[in-house]
Amino acid sequence: MQEFDFYLNLKKPTLGLSVRKGAGLPDLVDQGDWQFEGSVSQNELTPALLKGLEANGHAFQELGE
Repeated sequence: MQEFDFYLNLKKPTLGLSVRKGAGLPDLVDQGDWQFEGSVSQNELTPALLKGLEANGHAFQELGE
């Protein structure tokens, strides 16, 4: 089963970012604003997040929804 790395935005803690495991942060984010929180398996992600990860290599997520 595929795994993904999860990062939390330090300036907006309700915003998460998932990327392919080991891929690091995409160039479009300020890396200083993000903290690695751990890895998750694909069965822990919603279908919408998986679709974004497949299409873009990353997916943002509003937490608490």
